[in-house]
Amino acid sequence: MEVAGSPGAAEPGEIRALKQCLLRRNHSREQYGVAACCLEELRNKACDILAIDKSLAPVTLVLAEDGTIVDDDDYFLCLPANTKFVALAGNEKWAYNNSDGGTAWIAQESTDRDETDSGAGLKWKNIARQLKEDLSSIILLSEEDLQMLIDVPCSELAEELRQSRVAVQGLQNTLQQVLDQREEARQSRQLLQLYLQALEKEGSVLSKQQESGDGFSDERDAVDSGIRESASEIALSRRVLMALKEKPAPELSLSNQDLELVAKADPEALAVALNWDIKKTETIQQACDRELGLRLEQVQSLHSLRSLSARRNPLPGEAQNPKRAKRDLT
Repeated sequence: MEVAGSPGAAEPGEIRALKQCLLRRNHSREQYGVAACCLEELRNKACDILAIDKSLAPVTLVLAEDGTIVDDDDYFLCLPANTKFVALAGNEKWAYNNSDGGTAWIAQESTDRDETDSGAGLKWKNIARQLKEDLSSIILLSEEDLQMLIDVPCSELAEELRQSRVAVQGLQNTLQQVLDQREEARQSRQLLQLYLQALEKEGSVLSKQQESGDGFSDERDAVDSGIRESASEIALSRRVLMALKEKPAPELSLSNQDLELVAKADPEALAVALNWDIKKTETIQQACDRELGLRLEQVQSLHSLRSLSARRNPLPGEAQNPKRAKRDLT
């Protein structure tokens, strides 16, 4: 059976299932069957059915079996159908009634005892009964509830569940395994989070290093000038630069490749590297360019002479053009 829009329970349009319950007053054997979708609705119906004066508020609902205070909707929804409730008005205290089935806890020895502490101390019995009805509800138990059942003495839990101590010991071992698995899962999630954070941090560091490397990959120290130079200018470092600065005619001591690099170098960058002015730098570049041109001309001339000599002096063994013999007319 379902109801929509129960007072004090569900939001407008929300549908909740009704739970059948049994209500009675304290020290009374007369019980009333009611159905409610939430704890507040059950409390309101208790006031109406049991004729409780609302001036005696607050009205407290407790389990008739052991006096556990029920003040949470989630706990109420976990209780089985036809659970017996006792409505306490004002400062009334729950008292044992043998009509509750003979399994109730003994009545409080002192009326000043804190009911909240009593309910918390017997909470494990409600959880145990829940497991007895449906063992699969283990997955719904919180870690606190699991630990509570594990800590209960085996003999007491066996008595509550009406099982042998061996079976209950196995149940507690299973509960411990579930608790351990949850702890392992939590630690695994934490380790995974730390691993992902480390990867993210490492990626950030590598990215910065790559950016830094890209920024300085084209730079070199040209006499501590720190000027960015091209690949050809980097080739001029040290040996070539020292030759340009120290030799009276450096173009004569440099190789063809070095001459080409000097001639093609950026005048401003080369001037800074040599600590010269632009005019002096351009002069030495022009000298290197002329020297390179002279060397190329010499090479070309040498190749021409070799070709001419090869045509005039064939190698031994090469076939000679036979001369045409004169016809002997005699």
